[in-house]
Amino acid sequence: MHQLKHQYTKYFSLKSKKSIITAGINTLQAEAQAILGLVKHINDDFAAIVERIIAGNGRVIVTGIGKSAIIAQKIVATLNSTGTPSSYMHASDAVHGDLGMIQKTDIVICISKSGNTPEIKVLAPLLKQCGALLIGMVGQLESELARQADLILNTTVEKEACPNNLAPTTSTTAQLAMGDALAVSLLLAREFSAQDFARFHPGGSLGKKLYLKVSDLAERNAKPSILADAAVKDVIIAISKNRLGAVVVVDGSQIIGIITDGDIRRMLEKYADLTGLTAKDIMNSKPKMIDKDTLAVTAFELIRQSNITQLLITDANGYFGIVHLHDLLHEGLL
Repeated sequence: MHQLKHQYTKYFSLKSKKSIITAGINTLQAEAQAILGLVKHINDDFAAIVERIIAGNGRVIVTGIGKSAIIAQKIVATLNSTGTPSSYMHASDAVHGDLGMIQKTDIVICISKSGNTPEIKVLAPLLKQCGALLIGMVGQLESELARQADLILNTTVEKEACPNNLAPTTSTTAQLAMGDALAVSLLLAREFSAQDFARFHPGGSLGKKLYLKVSDLAERNAKPSILADAAVKDVIIAISKNRLGAVVVVDGSQIIGIITDGDIRRMLEKYADLTGLTAKDIMNSKPKMIDKDTLAVTAFELIRQSNITQLLITDANGYFGIVHLHDLLHEGLL
């Protein structure tokens, strides 16, 4: 065991940093070239597939085996998130009952590099028998899958990035890229908007950037306020009580200033005698304010640029509330 460990360490010690970097660069260059090689395959079949999916009433079923099955799952996730109802079906499970999920109105995309694996050879004719449109995303145009398919997404690559030309690398990268090309084309054809994206991603930070408003956050917080002639003691109590690090100075419902915990520290440095000081004497009369219907991500940018931690929220009546930097960070908007 010790000898094996020594040999293992010796083997890697012979690999220079330069050779490791070169291997990484060569892999990325090979995969980039493979993706660029797909450009010539964006053809009439590709356009017909987009048109059939847009016009169809069923789902897009994506299937594959091995590494292609993993790519199939990612393509399904991308299609679903961009407005094309899709489902994943593992090629092996398909011949053990999952074929029952396929309806005649569905469109099936079967992914395979060779198009000739035993599972795909069995599955392809069965998919045809289901009556669904069969699309082959395949790297061998003379394969059984290509022969059975109604339409083809050609993902042919010259070779794998793997030095043994065995491990799926450039081939799976090509499949993934072709899936993205299909998803984006469908997205544009559907006129899928940023608002649609937000509707499908309400729980994620991407969606929140598109729909979350400052009013949604301000409503969760207290709405501290104090009059201009309030004593400093009352100002400090108001700031401490509401845990927002600030209190708003108001005249009725109108904002005339803000006092933060930073203003309190500056007051203590400036004044030796606090007798007679009021809120008006220590407030910032030009606080940063934003309308309640403003997106939270915009508020975050204003807070960041202004180097502040609180932002006042207004509506048609005046003072609506406060949003704190921590509210925005909690929502994952950073």
